[in-house]
Amino acid sequence: MTIAAPPSAAPFEWSPRRTDPGLSAREVEVLISWITNDTKSEVSRELFIAAGTVNTHLSRIRSKYHHAGRPASTKATLLARAIQDGLIGLDDL
Repeated sequence: MTIAAPPSAAPFEWSPRRTDPGLSAREVEVLISWITNDTKSEVSRELFIAAGTVNTHLSRIRSKYHHAGRPASTKATLLARAIQDGLIGLDDL
């Protein structure tokens, strides 16, 4: 006995698993620097920006990931998101 799909069933449509958070080029730069450095002070010195600006960028990055349905509240989760999005590779760490 075979069971047919109901006539109203839509055909399968592929959709990407990940949603792009829409990070700006500067946000990507800050994210990569944050991942590859130990402290926000090091990020600040490397990018020639104030520590408060680093915090602001990271808050916006986390907010964008949250709104994309991919929350990233920790540095480890931000690393995972950056790898998933192809922003950084394991060889870069």
